[in-house]
Amino acid sequence: MFLSNFHLASRSILLLILIIIIASCASTSDDKTQNWNADKLYGEAKSELEIGNYEKALSLYQKLETRYPFGAYAQQAQIETAYTHWKNGDSASAIASLNRYKKLYPNQTGIAYALYLQGLINFNDKKTLFSNITGEDMAERDAVAGKAAFQSFKQLVTLYPNSKYTPDALKRMRFLINVLAENEIHVARFYLRKGAYIASVNRCKTVLERFQETPAIEEALAIMVIAYKKLNLSELSSNSSRVLVKNFPNSPYISNVYNPKIKGGLPINIRKQTETTWKESGIFEKIKNLFTEKFL
Repeated sequence: MFLSNFHLASRSILLLILIIIIASCASTSDDKTQNWNADKLYGEAKSELEIGNYEKALSLYQKLETRYPFGAYAQQAQIETAYTHWKNGDSASAIASLNRYKKLYPNQTGIAYALYLQGLINFNDKKTLFSNITGEDMAERDAVAGKAAFQSFKQLVTLYPNSKYTPDALKRMRFLINVLAENEIHVARFYLRKGAYIASVNRCKTVLERFQETPAIEEALAIMVIAYKKLNLSELSSNSSRVLVKNFPNSPYISNVYNPKIKGGLPINIRKQTETTWKESGIFEKIKNLFTEKFL
């Protein structure tokens, strides 16, 4: 009985192994890329990317990295994989690919492009992408992606000041500084209308300390005047008012009643405009025009 069961189990195992071998051979024979060299795989992947067949392109880039992991094509495939993920709507995978690339090739010429692309991915985060059409204020969105984009661009301009990507990165950094400052003011305004005056003041202090060259300074001081007054801190309120008048003698916040329920605290025909929307910034989206650099 034992020998019978043993033989039955052995035949089952052999049958399973045979099925796996047959399946493996079949899959190999069906793969038309099995004899392609690195140049062929790269060229086909690039072609698929150009026509928007991103899933196919990703598959070919993966095969290229797997079969030829130590060549120049593998390095190129990694950075183009990041770009393809982004075009395919998968920003998280794109960022992960770029981080991997920077770790593996920290001193290569493609690092400048990797930093620029990483900045663009966060700059054009899906949460803010629609503002390009609607004119929605980026300062009223979560600032996480904006901060990440700023750091990538900052690293780019610091390490590669002569890079061809640096001028555009600097322009986007200036825009993002305004956005991040206005984001703090947006939250301060929210706290003010909710009666959380200390929290509102702290947000304004962040603007004064970190974003001293931005237009948001003016509204930050105006909010501090009100918040300190609500906290019965008359001296601090007066000091804030004095600083506001000295630095912005023509400020509309001096002679008009601040309303925390509306953007900027004042009617749009009275307050100054800040460049925190796509249309106001004059920055044109480069997603359509941007294409992967070649570093082979």
